[in-house]
Amino acid sequence: MKNPLTDVDHTAIKINQVTVIALNIIGFILNQPWVALGTALVMIAGTIIGKPGFLFVYSRLLKPLGWVKPRVLQDNPEPHRFSQGVGGVLMLMAGISLFMGASYLGWGLVWLVTALAALNAFGGFCVGCFAYYWLARFNFPGFTKLPPEGSFPGMRPKGLEPNEF
Repeated sequence: MKNPLTDVDHTAIKINQVTVIALNIIGFILNQPWVALGTALVMIAGTIIGKPGFLFVYSRLLKPLGWVKPRVLQDNPEPHRFSQGVGGVLMLMAGISLFMGASYLGWGLVWLVTALAALNAFGGFCVGCFAYYWLARFNFPGFTKLPPEGSFPGMRPKGLEPNEF
């Protein structure tokens, strides 16, 4: 199976994750289900258009100010999109649960997404990407990409330190 890689800006992905983390913490502290629901909608919209949902935070604010620099690596964008989509669906379930009065379930899902985003942003391991690559390994329809050569499935490709922006 041929696996052509493309340029993927891992800083954009990391800023997206950090924004999700920050919004989830703010939503929890202020007990605002709208924040969870809004985060879900942005994540799902980003998945549909094929970009990090909070790309604007990176491209219109942090990058122009010179606070972060691009880290473009040869990678597959599909696993990252899949991961964001799964996170968006979990956040949507969280928002719906919160509005229906199931606070423990709703905030539990918010904290699950927060923990997974933190693992990826600060640890360099993407659980959603790992799941994508395993689905591809078992020839699940629609999952066709393999991890970049020399990379463990779900780990950031070589050439990028886990805590660099």
